[in-house]
Amino acid sequence: MSEKKYYSAEAKVAFTPTEEGREEIEKLTAEAEAAARKAYAPYSKFKVGAAVLLANGEIVAASNQENAAYPSGLCAERVTLFYANAKYPDVAVRHLLIYAENENGPVEPFITPCGACRQVMTEKEYIQKSPMKVTLVGKTKVVTVPSVEHLLPFTFTTDNLF
Repeated sequence: MSEKKYYSAEAKVAFTPTEEGREEIEKLTAEAEAAARKAYAPYSKFKVGAAVLLANGEIVAASNQENAAYPSGLCAERVTLFYANAKYPDVAVRHLLIYAENENGPVEPFITPCGACRQVMTEKEYIQKSPMKVTLVGKTKVVTVPSVEHLLPFTFTTDNLF
């Protein structure tokens, strides 16, 4: 029996100003904002829109959908990814952008995906065998990470099942 090795993990985030991909981000932001305004969020008044750019150049956008029987609703990220996969099942997602607003306007600094959405995003990235950029848009800050791995560093995939 081999002896266990013990480690500590540390994650640090550094924000670096950039103009890279700005045109793509602005296009996806417009789609996500429009989707957020169509959200069904009568209880929380918290409207989220997500937009994905697919490898075939298509953009798919959707919003969060609440339900009186909480937690039966779905987040915008999952609605968007599931819809994109239903419509284009074999097409990779290159970029996912998330935007949110409340009754006062866009959130500050930006919205991050919940744990369930991060897991769905991780599995999509794993299945397509290529990274998916993720952009988080707020009132005054826009942050892009090159892969879902930056949002969920210790992933659970089908490799863990067997």
